[in-house]
Parts: sequence; C-alpha cells; structure tokens
Amino acid sequence: MVRKFIDCRDLPRETKCSVAIFADTEHELIEAAVQHAIIVHGQEDTPELRAQLIRASKIERRRA
Repeated sequence: MVRKFIDCRDLPRETKCSVAIFADTEHELIEAAVQHAIIVHGQEDTPELRAQLIRASKIERRRA
C-alpha cells in the first residue's frame, strides 16, 4: 500500500508546526494541506501554494 504525506516541518514557516497529513491520493492530500495552510498558517489558496505542497509531498510505502 502506498500513501502520500506532507510534513509541515519540511516547509518554510514562521511558526513551528509538527502536523503531518497523510492521504491515499494526491488530490485528497493537497486539499487537506491547503485547508491546514489557510486555517493554521493564514495563507491564501494560490497556485503557488499548491505547487509548493505538491513538491513537498512524499510517498510512504507500507506493507499490506
């Protein structure tokens, strides 16, 4: 099983944040990460933010 994740600690932020978001699809992952960025970090939903989140996403390989 493969899941994607974003670890907020890997992104440049003024505030320290230890949240990690996991999802089965890139779409679901990016949507959740955008909401986190807006609500917690006060960012705007822009194409640049989404591109940054896509670049920051990683793959977690788990054994079924």
